[in-house]
Amino acid sequence: MTITQLHYVLAVAEHKNFTKAAQKVFVTQPTLSMQIQKLEEELEVTIFDRTKKPIQLTEVGQKIVQQARNIVNESDRIQDIVDQQKGFIGGIFRLGVIPTIMPTLLPMFIGSFMKKYPKVKLKIEELHTEAILEKLKEGHLDAAIAATPLEIEGIKENVLYYEPFVPYIPNSEDTGSSAKINIEDLDINDMLLLEDGHCFKDGIINLCKASRDYDGDQLQLESGSFETLIKLANEGMGMTLLPYLHTLDLKESEKKNLKMFKDPVPAREVSLIYNRSELKMQIIDAIRSTIAGVVKGAITFQNVKIISPLSKKKEFQNN
Repeated sequence: MTITQLHYVLAVAEHKNFTKAAQKVFVTQPTLSMQIQKLEEELEVTIFDRTKKPIQLTEVGQKIVQQARNIVNESDRIQDIVDQQKGFIGGIFRLGVIPTIMPTLLPMFIGSFMKKYPKVKLKIEELHTEAILEKLKEGHLDAAIAATPLEIEGIKENVLYYEPFVPYIPNSEDTGSSAKINIEDLDINDMLLLEDGHCFKDGIINLCKASRDYDGDQLQLESGSFETLIKLANEGMGMTLLPYLHTLDLKESEKKNLKMFKDPVPAREVSLIYNRSELKMQIIDAIRSTIAGVVKGAITFQNVKIISPLSKKKEFQNN
């Protein structure tokens, strides 16, 4: 049994196709098939059911893949150990970022980071929280930037900053820039929300006093982007909430529609999350320190109330 064979098994398990798996690991399809067959013969089991389309794992194959993933991940960490010992900050680092953070935070820090750490090859994916957690579990990501607390076993959460929720209310009767509103003033049924899958939506539902009466069937308008929500709000379709960093790039004509909450300001906690066994800590610390440097001047709120990013269903499942 070899590490290479286990890499091939994992590739087929992921793509459910020998040809695509071979392309992923840069070998010919006959070579990959032969190596997997040799492994099956050595173990005297069948890992893949080749009679099904797409190819499926057998019952024992599922257990083998789970263990193979652990072995391959641990073998990859040998180089991490050496790099850490040498103080080397470089190599490939796979980072996931949730969609409501990607467009604002990434441009703020990525240029500085790449200039300071030119030997790090960042591979960044925009993913929802559930996909991030799955990829962290499978070893396909080294770390991610997401809204927390998530309180997932085996996942470390390193807080980066607290980002306030900002009401966007066009045509408000109270147009005073200094006027602040109470959380209790919000009505979930008058709120324009992001579509399902965004933890920012779950945070808003948890924030609103009316959330206990929230029924998804009542919702009239959902969107995948804050830009669309702003346009809908401008057309009189309702109000919405925006993450603070997103408000910095609004047009001056739109900024007048922003309100602030009374203290404590409701906010989301944004963290760098990774497996507790992660060894690329020198790169994680470099990302954390770079983000801290650029965000420190942009977000100065102190008195905040952290709102959970978990839906009630997810909270119940985790409890």
